[in-house]
Order: sequence, then structure tokens, then C-alpha cells
Amino acid sequence: MKPLIVLVAVFLITALVLKLTNKLDWALAGRVAMAAMLCFTAIGHFAFADGMAMMVPDVVPFKKEMVYATGVLEVLFGIGLLVPSLRVYTAWALIAFLVLMLPANIKAAIERVDYQNATYTGAGLGYLWFRVPLQVVFIVWTYLAGVR
Repeated sequence: MKPLIVLVAVFLITALVLKLTNKLDWALAGRVAMAAMLCFTAIGHFAFADGMAMMVPDVVPFKKEMVYATGVLEVLFGIGLLVPSLRVYTAWALIAFLVLMLPANIKAAIERVDYQNATYTGAGLGYLWFRVPLQVVFIVWTYLAGVR
């Protein structure tokens, strides 16, 4: 829920600032918001690495290192969305990344992973009713703001 709040809040603030400067660009506001959200979620990869490693499917080796690497990738995606010459390539790579991350979120829900406390006392399967549609929102948002 927090990433969605960051995404929407930054989008609205950026749109307002752009409107006040007579340079309203919805796609740019969307990219700035997605970049901010990605940097926000990347912090979790470093602050809660042990818990996030519990989300990684068993077939993936070096789970904690993978968590750190994906945190760095999220920051790079955020930057790439804001560089005009990299925007479209970054958006497509981010869409692929978001699709590839969905199994980790499903695994976390099934196993009730609470990544912030590194325990198995999380929300459970009910969380997927929110998380899966949210992942679709992130993918569509990235497409509309970064590719179109």
C-alpha cells in the first residue's frame, strides 16, 4: 500500500508543479512518480534484506544478494525513466522486471512472509487480492508513462 501512496502522491504533486509552470505533461509526472516509487521500494531491499530474501523462490541461488541487486536495479530503473534517450528501453525493461517479480510476491503471500520482520506471520493469500492488481497497475502505469 505504501508504494501506491508514494506513486499517487508524487504524481499529483508533480502534475501540480508542472501545471503551475504551464508545462503540464502527464507522462512526465507519471515517470517522476514511478521513479520516486522505485527509489522508495529500493530502500526496503536494503533495510529488510533478510525478510525479502525469504520471498525469493527456492530455485534462485544467492537470495540476499539477489535482493540487493534488485534494489540497485530499481534505482537504476528510476533514473532511466527520467533520461529521455533511455526512457522507452527502461520502461520495457521495468515491465519485464515487474512481471518477473510477481512470483516472489505470490510465494510471499502463500508462505505468509512478513518481509519487514523476517517472519512467517504475514497477511497470507488475501494479500494477493491487492498485490496482483497492484502489479498490473504498476505495469500499465509504466507503459503509459514510459513507452507511449
